[in-house]
Amino acid sequence: MTAPASQRRGPVPGGPPAARMMMAGGPPEKLEDFKGSTKRLLGLLKPQRVFVAGALGFGAVSVFLSVYGPYLLGKATDVIFAGVISRLPDAGAGDKFAGVDVVPGQGIDFDRLMRILGWVALIYVFAWIFGVLQGRLTTRAVQAAVFDLRQQVEDKLGRLPLSYFDKQARGEVLSRATNDTDNIAQTLQQTFAQLVTSLLMIVGVLGMMFWISPLLALIALVSVPVSIWLTTVIGKRSQGQFVAQWKTTGQLNGHIEEMFTGHTLVKVFGRQNEAAAVFQEHNDKLFASSFRAQFISGLIQPAMMFISNLNYVLVAVVGGLRVASGTLSLGEVQAFIQYSRQFSQPLTQVASMANLVQSGVASAERVFALLDADEQSPEPVPAELGDVRGRIAFENVSFRYLPDKPLIENLSLAVEPGQTVAIVGPTGAGKTTLVNLLMRFYEVTGGRITLDGVDIATMPREQLREQIGMVLQDTWLFGGSIADNIGYGAPTATPSSESIRAAAEAAHVDGFVRMLPEGYDTKIDEEGSNVSTGQKQLVTIARAFLAEPSILILDEATSSVDTRTEVLIQQAMATLRSGRTSFVIAHRLSTIRDADVILVMENGTIVEQGTHDSLLAAGGAYARLYSAQFAQAVVEVD
Repeated sequence: MTAPASQRRGPVPGGPPAARMMMAGGPPEKLEDFKGSTKRLLGLLKPQRVFVAGALGFGAVSVFLSVYGPYLLGKATDVIFAGVISRLPDAGAGDKFAGVDVVPGQGIDFDRLMRILGWVALIYVFAWIFGVLQGRLTTRAVQAAVFDLRQQVEDKLGRLPLSYFDKQARGEVLSRATNDTDNIAQTLQQTFAQLVTSLLMIVGVLGMMFWISPLLALIALVSVPVSIWLTTVIGKRSQGQFVAQWKTTGQLNGHIEEMFTGHTLVKVFGRQNEAAAVFQEHNDKLFASSFRAQFISGLIQPAMMFISNLNYVLVAVVGGLRVASGTLSLGEVQAFIQYSRQFSQPLTQVASMANLVQSGVASAERVFALLDADEQSPEPVPAELGDVRGRIAFENVSFRYLPDKPLIENLSLAVEPGQTVAIVGPTGAGKTTLVNLLMRFYEVTGGRITLDGVDIATMPREQLREQIGMVLQDTWLFGGSIADNIGYGAPTATPSSESIRAAAEAAHVDGFVRMLPEGYDTKIDEEGSNVSTGQKQLVTIARAFLAEPSILILDEATSSVDTRTEVLIQQAMATLRSGRTSFVIAHRLSTIRDADVILVMENGTIVEQGTHDSLLAAGGAYARLYSAQFAQAVVEVD
């Protein structure tokens, strides 16, 4: 296993974080359509409009009550202030106590004060209750939206052609389906309700500020354009770093997934150091982009706090002068100072959420790119197939993986029901491609393939594949019991059903399974590391037995079993193939002597076809392949 050239560089030099920050490599990428992606991201909440409307309504009530509270507290301050002033010798003289009802000698009106404080407490309790209800509805709407998004991603993965996965690292696809969707959920959860609440708070507080003192309100508004300018400048600088962060995250996940899947080969070839070096490189890039993104976007909040403090000083000084001149009461200035803080706080919150929003939109853009990828051709309406006989015909079929590189050109072939067709040839001749076209993993670029005279392009893929059983050289097992893995071939089969045991016996699985402590209930991990490679292949063959398909495809299905087991499987395969059209791809020519037709492929073309004996007698390509294998076997024995 040799790493690509781009992954065979030496270890990345270490160093302090500041040094690693400089290793991001090149200018950061920009979001392709920030506005459009943001709009589409918010569109995810459209199906949850009822919950969104409820959350907005409860949020508006909560904000209104929270905004009204400081005004009442200002009234309470005026009551206390008036009571203290009323005991002064010159209480009520002049107009320096304008706005305050001073009754000389009365003192503090505790009854009125308690009524006001009681209303304040009640208002804040209800503000909290409505805030909790808003949070619950917001969580419900966001989680439902992300649930739908995950479902869209899952459905999309099922509609993507095999060519898409050929061009994408598995870790990259997994990162978009998991990490990016989780980041979208976190972004919506933390910003949607808070953003709406902050905007409502800004509007409500601004209205109260103009009601109390237009002059002080204008002074407070001076900070708004400065805040917007700062947020825009810093946000643009951090935007590209968030794109790089999530792109590098996908690359790192892809590398880790590859190294974990092939960890045995990495150790066999002694590539641990190179694998660690590539990991270090990706990790350093991720550190650099993440550090820059968080650091640059993190500058917003302290900058906003600085502007807020300057605004607070101006309001306090001018408000004090207004109280001294008798224009405003002390309670009104106190309320206004609270409002100025409330006004600055949501501005700061909105600005500080810029990093979350940009991170979420960067992830959303990656997920939307997956959702917008070209899909397989639309599925036709299911047709009534009746009893499938299994006649397969390739009619002038052409195919190419790349537009400028033909692989198969004008191939024609007719396979009668019940025939066993063996396909042989050198690596890259197009053998597996042929059966991939039959399975519609890829679509032909010319000609057509028919099943019992029906063009398979007019059949839904699922309906077509229900008729085909396939055993690959690369075995695939999932986490579960051996019975579960065999039963995957027939959804109606239960782990304890006799059909599973019958299929296991036919594929010679039953013998080694009974030797396991838990028998058919033995758990297999995703890699099947607790059973041998040959045993894994036997399990996949048993799975095909259980499916009882009309057409059988065997792609080097016995390449990982010993000679004795291969003979037994060949006998079982003969029984399985009886009455079924079968395609057998094989490199060991001794396993296909009994095939009805042997196709010899070279460069995507059938150069010979016939029986084993007739092809040997012809002395062509098949005879050369057979002689080469026989000669090699003799040399190995000698």
